[in-house]
Amino acid sequence: MDAFCERRDWYSDVFLAIDQGPIVVMIENYRSGLLWKLFMSVPEVRAGLSRLGFSSPHLVEGSRR
Repeated sequence: MDAFCERRDWYSDVFLAIDQGPIVVMIENYRSGLLWKLFMSVPEVRAGLSRLGFSSPHLVEGSRR
């Protein structure tokens, strides 16, 4: 089921296909890090995160991890 609340022991009795797409993306990102690497390879993304005060080894100038 794609909707649940463990605190209330409640689980949806229907499936919504729209919720399934991101699951495949998340699994692949967990498996290989591909999406994170692609996202962090965009210079504008790294510059924006740096300007917002985020810190990460991925933000080091010239980093292409």
